Amino acid sequence: MDRKNFTSVILLAGGSGTRMGLNAPKQFQHLCGKALALYSFELFSHLEEVSEIVVVCDPSYRTLFASPHKSVQFALPGKRRQDSVYHGLLAASPEAMLICIHDSARPFLEKEAVQALLKKAFDQGAAALAAPAINTIKQADASQRVKQTLPREELWEMQTPQAIRKDLLLKAYAHAQANDIEATDDLSLVEAMGAPTVLVKSSSRNFKITTPFDWAIAEALCAASN
Repeated sequence: MDRKNFTSVILLAGGSGTRMGLNAPKQFQHLCGKALALYSFELFSHLEEVSEIVVVCDPSYRTLFASPHKSVQFALPGKRRQDSVYHGLLAASPEAMLICIHDSARPFLEKEAVQALLKKAFDQGAAALAAPAINTIKQADASQRVKQTLPREELWEMQTPQAIRKDLLLKAYAHAQANDIEATDDLSLVEAMGAPTVLVKSSSRNFKITTPFDWAIAEALCAASN
């Protein structure tokens, strides 16, 4: 494969899932008969634009991830999300030119959205899926006193995958480490050093399962599609 098109997916599957109140991490709970993490893993496995998948998970779950179509590597979870991503980044092939990071608790990712994202990231350097804000958003202080109503047409709910050129992401991590920057999404690290990032419009269907209510919605969606 041409090196300029080599894309490594970092699939984050190392969370504890404590907000779900489960004995095992939510990404390994079965949704309609299949481990949650396998929904996106299998999608990436069948995408010709993807060259390899790096799964960040506890070693005891590695046997779940096998693909006849892609090279599969593994990395250990870190204390923070960005530490887990960095471990995955270090495990990616030296041939990788683009890094695509995805939360395994988002099972309803669509092929066309990933393809649009990867194209935009190759062209622009850093891109992420996002959904336009639906509700009115107000900014408030610590005492919940409203400071301002934010313009909804300018607000987006961030999702994954987020795709960033590998050289740019390595620079972003070096900058974050040098300046003690912590971020909850990958584009924020790129933005922190002044580099431009862009959004690719996605659907609210690509939501992250975090709470029991989210799980109930996921079960309903899964059942409706079968």
